Amino acid sequence: MLQTKHKTRLDYGRRVALVIDHIADNLDGDLSLERLSGIACFSPYHFHRIYRSIAGETVADTVRRLRLHRAAGELARSAYPIERIARRAGYGSVEAFTRAFGNGHGEPPGAFRARFTPFRPTENGDDIMLPVTVKDFDGVHLATYPHRGNYHDIGRCFDRLAAWGGARGLFSTPRRMIGLYYDDPGSVPEAELRSEAGLEVEPDMPLSDGMTLRHIPAGRIATILYKGPYTGLDEVYRQLYREWLPQSCEEVGDQPVFETYLNNPRDVPASELLTEVSLPLKG
Repeated sequence: MLQTKHKTRLDYGRRVALVIDHIADNLDGDLSLERLSGIACFSPYHFHRIYRSIAGETVADTVRRLRLHRAAGELARSAYPIERIARRAGYGSVEAFTRAFGNGHGEPPGAFRARFTPFRPTENGDDIMLPVTVKDFDGVHLATYPHRGNYHDIGRCFDRLAAWGGARGLFSTPRRMIGLYYDDPGSVPEAELRSEAGLEVEPDMPLSDGMTLRHIPAGRIATILYKGPYTGLDEVYRQLYREWLPQSCEEVGDQPVFETYLNNPRDVPASELLTEVSLPLKG
């Protein structure tokens, strides 16, 4: 009986992951109860309860969070009018969008657009540098889902990973969420960028189809602790590679750069997100 219940929960996790993929791919499309429950093959009378128990948030929360995340990217990387971005995010007025965006990101969209990254020039024109710490990393095994394309869109893979881990009860103990980033966005076409969303697991953890077990070995790393929305991470990489590394007398190791997410965008506004960017080093 216990084995049957376990298999049922794993199957529920797989079906909820299908819904999460559909939502991420169709933020402007059909997200009705009938459509989503049909994708998961759940009765519409029970779909919302099952989804919330597996995903850890309601469908409305997922849609709102992903639309606001897309809106933040458009504010930071496009010249679209705020009115257009508000409509795409599902808000009937700029005022409603401003309230929702402010609640999620800690500042109104206009202010976010003006200073979406916290790195501001000083009065003498120099950049404000965040401190780099060289330390020992303890190593970790990760269950990963691959992502191909714009790094800012990897969140959907982390949502799938959260559903997969939740169905297995993995979050009863603290586990690291880590993103692996293999390519330089300034050198590789966006469609070919390779990354992976990872969840800390035991090395013998059975994985589902499409997942890979990755091992980041113990060793020395150079890290920057960044506070703020994920759209500001590009500047962290610029400082780490262009400013710090050439002056450090360090050599990079044979592992990809990775990001450790120290809190959850479901729990805190984007302005309070903490991300540790880690560059593996030799020696």
